Amino acid sequence: MPGRRLPAAAVLFLLAALPWVATPAAASGADRPHAVVRYTEYGVPHILAADHRGLGYGYGYAVARDNICILADSYVTVSAQRSLFHGPAAPTRSDFGRVTTALNSDLYFQNLNDSGVVERLMSLPAPLGPEREVTDMVRGYVTGYNRYLRDTGVDALTDPACRGADWVRPITELDVFRAMHAFVIGSGSGSVIDGLVTPQPPAGPVPPTATPAVSAEQARTVRDSGADRGSNAVAAGRDGTSGARSVLLGNPHYGWSGVARFWQSQLTIPGRLNVSGAGLLGFPAVLIGHNRDVAWSHTVSTPTTYGLFELTTDPADPTRYLRDGVSTPMTSRTVTVRAKQADGSVTPVSRTLWSTELGPVIGAIPGVTLPWGATVHVFRDANAGNLRMLNTWFGFGAARSTSEVDQVLRRTQGVPWLNTVASDRAGNAYYSGIQVVPHVTDERLAACSTALGQQLFRINGTPVLDGSRAACAWGTDPDAVESGLFGPSRLPTLTRADYVANANDSAWLTNPAQPLTGYPAVLGAAGTQRSARTQQTIVSAQRRLAGADGLPGAGFSLDTMSRVLFSDDSRVAELTAADAAAMCAAFPDGVAAGAAGPVDVTEACPVLAAWDRSFRLDSRGSLLFARFATRLGAVPGGPWATPFDPADPIGTPAGLATAKPAVQRAFADAVAELRSAGIALDAPLGDHQSVTRAGETIPVHGAPHALGVLNVITPTWRAGAGNVDVVHGSSFIQVVEFGATGAPRARTLLTYSQSADPTSPHHADQTRLFSRSTWVTSRFTEREIAASPVLSQIRLTERAPR
Repeated sequence: MPGRRLPAAAVLFLLAALPWVATPAAASGADRPHAVVRYTEYGVPHILAADHRGLGYGYGYAVARDNICILADSYVTVSAQRSLFHGPAAPTRSDFGRVTTALNSDLYFQNLNDSGVVERLMSLPAPLGPEREVTDMVRGYVTGYNRYLRDTGVDALTDPACRGADWVRPITELDVFRAMHAFVIGSGSGSVIDGLVTPQPPAGPVPPTATPAVSAEQARTVRDSGADRGSNAVAAGRDGTSGARSVLLGNPHYGWSGVARFWQSQLTIPGRLNVSGAGLLGFPAVLIGHNRDVAWSHTVSTPTTYGLFELTTDPADPTRYLRDGVSTPMTSRTVTVRAKQADGSVTPVSRTLWSTELGPVIGAIPGVTLPWGATVHVFRDANAGNLRMLNTWFGFGAARSTSEVDQVLRRTQGVPWLNTVASDRAGNAYYSGIQVVPHVTDERLAACSTALGQQLFRINGTPVLDGSRAACAWGTDPDAVESGLFGPSRLPTLTRADYVANANDSAWLTNPAQPLTGYPAVLGAAGTQRSARTQQTIVSAQRRLAGADGLPGAGFSLDTMSRVLFSDDSRVAELTAADAAAMCAAFPDGVAAGAAGPVDVTEACPVLAAWDRSFRLDSRGSLLFARFATRLGAVPGGPWATPFDPADPIGTPAGLATAKPAVQRAFADAVAELRSAGIALDAPLGDHQSVTRAGETIPVHGAPHALGVLNVITPTWRAGAGNVDVVHGSSFIQVVEFGATGAPRARTLLTYSQSADPTSPHHADQTRLFSRSTWVTSRFTEREIAASPVLSQIRLTERAPR
């Protein structure tokens, strides 16, 4: 899809920076890529090239310069070589899912690699396979990454995390596509790696059929948006803005370390593409960002993107299963990886993995052990065939309106497990739930759910169907890009002139004035309790549009959207803090019963009563309330005085059930916990919530997801020590404003900064800004880039092969 063309004068100006495009012969450069990387404040690169291969070349070089150790480590993972370099028992990162040991990680990835699934997807024509521009971008990225590594040398890398490491090596295009595919299936197959590589058929008598026991608490973590990845996004249209045509907030919540970090850039091919924003490490593209006419962000979505099937095994042979009464053999594959032993030797380790026509055999998922006996369970990942995700994001970069964003989503269906929220220059606010969703209708759930499936679906939305009947397989819609999926026409979208928003709940209350209902249950529930963060998102939008939030005027602007996010107001505090203070004041003699005995809470009462209900750095009382609120989720029957009412989904549940002993005990224990950590009950939040960067302690504002604060920050709490480090939360934040004409205005923040290298000047510079609630003013136009007082550039031309 062609992008908006730049004025001729602007094109000539840009081309002047690229002397190799002056003539066709020079442009070919013996098929060597070229790029200019221009750096502005905080290490943000503005990458300029004549084509996508050159753009990828500049991108690969620049991102390796900032984060080569993280990237190299991710390529070790997808190459199934963690055991080779670190030993089979080594713990491994969860960037591509959940796994306990390096050996299990390697067996999982080696099985994927042996299957050739990524190579097969790479070879398919679009939309199932990557478009030509995507292939060119990846090819250039590989060349640029390898150029940086070649020029610098492993032994001279500045990051001590991998300097001189034997696992840092040049990469191939296959490495890059494997890493992107691994990330996309990370919320599916990647979330159950241990369960996929451990099941073995019973050696003795086949155990009888029994419904597996379910740990609801563990099973619920699969869909806990605050524990892993989450996001907020708000798009305000022409009727919801002040002095602008539209304003967009993008606020994804991701881990602050590992390959699931964002990295910021601007990518420009004169006359064809000009897009600014951020992509996850390993994805050579802008995944969240804006161009001249459209801005977009994503939020982690509600649908579970995988499902299980229960099969009856053949009584004569547990490696065979019955499907419509016909005994069918399973397939097996012996997977071998190399593992370094304690004495330094390398030994092959092999395991036989089993699969069926419906998917691989699985032995466990979070909260459930799945024994192999008279029945066996198999796993299907709806994203297993999704290597088209960059087709979607490249399409966004060239879109000129939210309607074109919608067209891209319908044509590619490459968004793996995300909602899309977008705004455009015409003043449209757009929400889309078009993504990869298993085609499991309500009718199929009713007819085919097993006893386990009926439990799991209520807890976390995972369908478990009777695989012994062919009629219980996933269906397919005619407009689905691949089989087994709901088509775009069956998925929710909404365009409005006031606003749309999402904070990881289902599409139901995208805008409460126009609820989205009537969709299959697998997409997420309607008419059920929303998270406190969803409530805070909607309340913040409604108050801003009404001018009732204490900020100037009514409606969103670049400034007010920025201020709303960093107000750090808590929905849970608004609904319960006054009740908690009153409860505290009512304890006889100021003593409450804690789990370990009586606790004097007298000192806590005035602190809580005077608290400003926010999680800003200077807030006093926020630490006490946070420790109290973390315990409220465990109160039997819930902590609320007024239960949830579907007729008032934003105002309920509300009030604190202060008469419940469990609520009183939670408060007493919170007071005792702070004292045991040596933290004053009225200590400012910033004194005890921070992140450490190269030995520097940087205070961090915000609060965990459960508190209903938009600016999610997840610290690690250690008993006796308090919050010891921030590990997750707001990551690449952008606010983009469109006027009727002219360039977009944008503010951004990369909370953990551009580089993981502690020696880099951009290891913590934006983190300090985030601590002060200070934004970076985006430089998008050539005039803005040229005006940067720190402007520098690198010209890159790949050397001809010898």
